[in-house]
Amino acid sequence: MNHKRTVSGILLASSILAFTNILPFTANIKFNSTVSAQITESNNNELFYIYKGQRVPLTEQKDAVAVEFKALPKTRSRSVNPLYLQLEQDLQTGTRTRGGNSQVQVKPLGENYAVVTLASSNGNTDAIRNKIQNQSYVKTSLPVLSRANQQDTIILSNEIIVNFQPDMKENEKVSILKQNNLEVVRSLRFFPNIYIVKSTDASGTAVLNVANKLNQVKGVNSAAPNFLQSVANSIDMGDNKKSLNIESIDKQDTNHHQTIAPNANNSTTNYLGLQWHLNSVPLKQCIQQEIDSFDSLQNCLQQQTAKNKQSKSTSSRTDLRVTEAWQNSNGGKGVVVAVIDSLIQWNHPDLQNSLYKVSAADKCPGEEYGWDFSEPSNSNQPCEIGDSDTRMSPLELNILRRKLHDTFKLSDRELIERYLTPRIQARITSPLSEKELAEYLRRMIRSNVGGEFHGTLVSGVIAAKPENSQGISGVAPNAKILPVRVFGLNGSIFTSSYIEAVGYAANRGADVINLSLGGYVPTDVEEFAFSQILQQNPKLVVVASSGNQNYASVAYPSGYDGVLSVGASNLNGDRAPYSNYGKGLGVVAPGGDFSTPAGWLGGIPTTGGTWMDTFWQGLAFPNSRWSNVIDFKGQYWWMQGTSFSSPAVAGVVALMKGEDKGKLNRVELIDILKSTASYEDLNITKEEQQRYRTLVSGGAIPSTVTDKQLFFGSGLINASAAVRAVKK
Repeated sequence: MNHKRTVSGILLASSILAFTNILPFTANIKFNSTVSAQITESNNNELFYIYKGQRVPLTEQKDAVAVEFKALPKTRSRSVNPLYLQLEQDLQTGTRTRGGNSQVQVKPLGENYAVVTLASSNGNTDAIRNKIQNQSYVKTSLPVLSRANQQDTIILSNEIIVNFQPDMKENEKVSILKQNNLEVVRSLRFFPNIYIVKSTDASGTAVLNVANKLNQVKGVNSAAPNFLQSVANSIDMGDNKKSLNIESIDKQDTNHHQTIAPNANNSTTNYLGLQWHLNSVPLKQCIQQEIDSFDSLQNCLQQQTAKNKQSKSTSSRTDLRVTEAWQNSNGGKGVVVAVIDSLIQWNHPDLQNSLYKVSAADKCPGEEYGWDFSEPSNSNQPCEIGDSDTRMSPLELNILRRKLHDTFKLSDRELIERYLTPRIQARITSPLSEKELAEYLRRMIRSNVGGEFHGTLVSGVIAAKPENSQGISGVAPNAKILPVRVFGLNGSIFTSSYIEAVGYAANRGADVINLSLGGYVPTDVEEFAFSQILQQNPKLVVVASSGNQNYASVAYPSGYDGVLSVGASNLNGDRAPYSNYGKGLGVVAPGGDFSTPAGWLGGIPTTGGTWMDTFWQGLAFPNSRWSNVIDFKGQYWWMQGTSFSSPAVAGVVALMKGEDKGKLNRVELIDILKSTASYEDLNITKEEQQRYRTLVSGGAIPSTVTDKQLFFGSGLINASAAVRAVKK
């Protein structure tokens, strides 16, 4: 049953790490495949969970507490303030500092959860925690954890995901749960031996001990907390700075190519020339010239594109050679690519004709264009787990619109008072004026609003299909997208939702699954789910982003066996500075990089979500670029991150499958992708050469691995060569 009311009055306008991105991140931890000796109960100062028999250490954030709200009555007006705003208002009473800033900040995680951040200097945190619990609309408070020495946000719910051995009888399962004081919440959809359970006598961090002990019980394959993670900070919207450095902000504005503005009339145009990841030659040629306007840039791109058709260019190629692949393929016709991600506004003009219509015999009422697993459910009825619309709900529209409008309407001081959190303040490394700090906050908030439509942005890279050639073209424009939502607002995602989404995509006939998400909090049950899906569907190809932390290890799920891990390269042929690398990296593809001399033009153009008229009601129409948008409303955005190199490769796989006619299995297709990839025109910097030598001398990698293999895997994907190889 669809509990989400559709947003009414949306008009199409004519005219934004790893996970990560996901998505969800324990760098450089080495795991053994065999279970270690008995896991003893952790003491009060030691928090961890178990993965492959090893302890993954966690720390509790003392300056934060998570909140689960009581369910909202379905009759509530959509004009009523979201509960996180009500909580913020209630908590801010009497907690203002002398400077006017509140000592509490509340960030929503989806519609049912929020994280309250307390000022570390506030000595009255116990009183605030009590005040939180005393609110009539608060169901419970939960611990906020992070990986050791990391700033990620992991909420420890009271739930545990248990994977029983397949030969277990029902009475044996019941006995195990009863002996450990556990009750079943529900089974996971598509996975009959995996259950969400809840302790009847443990809460808070004690849930970790319950899960860890359960791993030692005979008949249990694995058990792990049903983590709720916030990965919004992993979604790379163009701000790679680890601290607030105003000099780097100013540098963006002085970059010649970043000051090129689009037409003020916001009319949609043909952006194919900007899509250098499809063919990099026209843009490379144009940025060598003096370009003083968006119109002159577009004219140059059209001229260079026409010239390249007449004579073969000898320029270096740092793209996927997709335009050549189109000439030798059907564009991915008949191929279904599942996008497991955040908000997918499939009514975008360039996506509405690229939707896969679900035709399964057991589909739920209203299930037409995918499914939304982002909000948790305790029901065991399949059609009551989530709903059928992956787009914004009215409540989400109100939340995002408020944030966007604040950046235009609030004064510098008002913006700082409302949005400057203690954590952001702690990251400031140099003195900032009020104006400078407010400007940074505006950029960050606007990018975060645009990033909430991560699934829309990713979908455009794969299969956007513009009407009359006006707009953005996906790598496989004739493929179909199956939208599957797993993220709530602020990148909130439950482990259970993510597992069920993968099962759903495979069950609904996806040929390719793209996962532009990732994290460093892997679980055995998650790995088992991927193994089971891949074993049951030998022709299914799962593509995932390597992560945006510049780590020498890839994120999960891209690190699981059978999943193709994709890193990011830039317009110059360098590894994008954020892209993870090392063991497990399969290939690289253009992911965009705003730090190159091309500026915004070095990003990946794709379909955005802020173009809807309802977003701009009550706000003067913007007449200048307010974020990394191509047009003024944000129907199209420039993006960077492995979140965009991964769907580019998923699109190439769709092109291959369009010619394959179901003959080749996953292993054969990935082998072709890797064998036709190349290191030609890819560069290793001096810093990377030194990093490579350090890793080899330290024994972290064998000397048989070359530097380019370390940073680029098997190399840069060549769509044209891959399609030709499949056709042979």
